[in-house]
Amino acid sequence: MGAITIKNIKVFAYHGCLEEEGKIGSEYRVDLKVKGDLSRAAKTDELQDTMDYVHLNKIVKEEMAIRSKLLETVAERILNRILAEILIVQKVKVAVSKINPPIGGNVQMVTVTRSKSR
Repeated sequence: MGAITIKNIKVFAYHGCLEEEGKIGSEYRVDLKVKGDLSRAAKTDELQDTMDYVHLNKIVKEEMAIRSKLLETVAERILNRILAEILIVQKVKVAVSKINPPIGGNVQMVTVTRSKSR
């Protein structure tokens, strides 16, 4: 078993329940951890035998580009796509953070964390 972690994927997107959030957008941070058997990749030194972090980053950016009211929904889409497209992944954990959320106070970020296993 092994893990690949991608930290602080920065994305500008338009999520939120407020109409203004869909118009002006905001900055987001996504952190991702995938677990799977990396023993074959360690032996073959071939990209197709691992959990390609370029592919993982692409999934995150594409799913973040689809507007949702809730970060939980975005996180669910990311989890489902990773499990559907990267078969070596056995477990995935994603944290989606909205930077400076419009909640009437000085808040650095709000984060929703979800995980799924096969």
